[in-house]
Amino acid sequence: MKIKVLLVLAVAILSSLGCTPGATPSIPSEPTVITLPEPRLTSEVSVEEALVQRRSVREYSTTPLLLDEVSQLLWAAQGITSEWGGRTAPSAGALYPLEVYLAVGNVDGLAPAVYRYDPKEHGLVIIKDEDVRGRLADAALGQNCVEHGAIDIVVAAVYERTTKKYGYRGVRYVHMEAGHAAQNIYLQATALDLGVVTVGAFHDSKVRAIIGMGEDEVPLYIIPVGKK
Repeated sequence: MKIKVLLVLAVAILSSLGCTPGATPSIPSEPTVITLPEPRLTSEVSVEEALVQRRSVREYSTTPLLLDEVSQLLWAAQGITSEWGGRTAPSAGALYPLEVYLAVGNVDGLAPAVYRYDPKEHGLVIIKDEDVRGRLADAALGQNCVEHGAIDIVVAAVYERTTKKYGYRGVRYVHMEAGHAAQNIYLQATALDLGVVTVGAFHDSKVRAIIGMGEDEVPLYIIPVGKK
């Protein structure tokens, strides 16, 4: 009788854990990558014109961004531009410590959610199925531009990718690279006639939790973008 009771309890515990005795354990599937439109490599706006016109814009219309525009911005930040994996922004030792996240709120053809940009696939991997712009704004000391942008591009760094080769000086190299990527976003947004601003005032731990970053990732930028 005692053995029977123990068996019943064991089955109940396994069932509560989602396991069935004798069943083959399920294998988690690979994350689905949402393929972005191919970036265009020509424009009617020259680099010189984009430099002249570049300004920080903190107020946006309610018009949604297009998926093509989002694709172009992410490609400008960290897109791959060579067969060996070189990217749009230079990186010390080609170690690429940056991770780029996208908090979507108002984009045609893309559900509000948090995504991670995958440069190799030029695609998006969903991290959280929710619009977090309001919470990001709270973490950024209440800056309205973070909540009102159609998207927030969040740039984070895994310092160890660079410091394992260059030591403490690698921290400087990571910050230089983040600046390169952010300027690329600025100029690309300007060429697309979009409003953009870089935000550096925020609580790191809150942003990390809201976005769903790994513990080894440190957020460096929140970059709201929207239609003017």
